[in-house]
Amino acid sequence: MIKAPRKVTVVDNSALAQRIGGRLRKARLQAGLTQAQLAKGRYTPAYISALERGLAKPSMAALAFIAERLGLPTEQFVADAAELKPLRLEADVALAAGDYQRAIDLYTQLLDRRPDATSKAESQVGMAEALCRLDRGRDALPLASAAAEHFSNVGKGQQAALAAYWAAYGHYQEDNVDEARSMLADLRRRVGEGLNVAPDFRFRILTALANVESRSGEDQRALSYLHEAEALTGQLELRKRAVFLSGLAISYRESGDYEASITAGTQSLALHRAAHSGVDQANLSNNLALTYLRLGSTDRAAQLADSAAEIADAEQERRLLAHIRETQAQIALARDDIPGARGFADAALALAAETGNDIAAASATQTLGTVALGEGDTQAAIAAYTHAVELMRGLGMPARLQEALGRLAHLVSGSGDLAAANRLYAEALAIRRK
Repeated sequence: MIKAPRKVTVVDNSALAQRIGGRLRKARLQAGLTQAQLAKGRYTPAYISALERGLAKPSMAALAFIAERLGLPTEQFVADAAELKPLRLEADVALAAGDYQRAIDLYTQLLDRRPDATSKAESQVGMAEALCRLDRGRDALPLASAAAEHFSNVGKGQQAALAAYWAAYGHYQEDNVDEARSMLADLRRRVGEGLNVAPDFRFRILTALANVESRSGEDQRALSYLHEAEALTGQLELRKRAVFLSGLAISYRESGDYEASITAGTQSLALHRAAHSGVDQANLSNNLALTYLRLGSTDRAAQLADSAAEIADAEQERRLLAHIRETQAQIALARDDIPGARGFADAALALAAETGNDIAAASATQTLGTVALGEGDTQAAIAAYTHAVELMRGLGMPARLQEALGRLAHLVSGSGDLAAANRLYAEALAIRRK
């Protein structure tokens, strides 16, 4: 009896081998290694060459050896784009949900896998936003600027505008006020000329321009931007459903159901963005409160700050709440309510410590110095202002530091230490010259 020939199933791995090979070659070149250097100790240069040309598919042992030598994760060479898409959505959802450090960690993972230029730029924009939300404008600037340049070069105006916005935000946090104003004004002009953007982007531009004008002392102009922005806000209670869908998306991804993960993640992202309007409203109300305070309307400022605090508390936005409590402390000071100012400033300081909000901590510490003066304790005031100055030196905000140095120098001079006062005045003057 003649046996029928055994049926052999042939799996065509050529596409996979070529994909892995292309990634290996790109990683090797970026690491500055020759094929011989990469192969040294275990393989031959010819084998590495075959892998890079897709003529051979590496074993897991070979791939682990090569990845370790390149200092990269193994999955970077074998992961398909479909597997990275849910990770990107997870990063975007974390960003929209306000979990900024997790978003940064996820975007870092995506960037470490060296995606194509457009995917890289998209992750850079997300990471820049998360960094700005954590008051790390200095770190955000190069990412946002690189992304804006890429999107402009490939003709993606909407994405380029968003990247430019976060670059402007970084400039603002670095106290480059003129640069921030110029970039934001250009964005506003482009939107006015028909650039298709979402309403929340118009809101962002207007509130950012208000912040810039407020820092420059142009309070009436800032107020006009804020009132224009106020008409664009709304508040939706969607965060709970958004969080549920976010968790569902992660579960689907971990089980390998990428299609379901993408669907749930997309829905979650949309709901998070809608729900985040409440936080935008709180931030807007806080900015309005500060503006009204500078204009001398403490009653209106107090109403707006109270409203902002209520929303931030309900949204569990404790980082933002630190800023709002500091605003309430300043309002209490303007009303000569020293005990109330101390209570709000202490609350702001506690929230700042809890959330790592160094800017709110510096402001609250400075306010406590003013409170101490109101209580007649000059030494406590000097100690508080000294601590505030120490905090501000590391924040990259020269205008605030200069103001705090001037106040501290005045206090120190009044206490009789003229030499120390002169050193502080000199430091403040050096900032002005820069």
